[in-house]
Amino acid sequence: MTALHTRPIPHQAASAHEHAWSVESRHPASEGTVLYVRCGGCGVRRIDVQQHPMAPPTALSRPLTP
Repeated sequence: MTALHTRPIPHQAASAHEHAWSVESRHPASEGTVLYVRCGGCGVRRIDVQQHPMAPPTALSRPLTP
């Protein structure tokens, strides 16, 4: 195959990065602990739930821009 028959590799936007989530607040709930988290790099917020203190949290919402 030559370059004429291949598709370009999609590139991520320059602003895309791996979020560094920090907990702003936490509240007990029937499903575990609800965590309100924010990315220190871009300010995006998300809601997570942690079902057990030793388990990693999982996202309840998608990242929301400020």
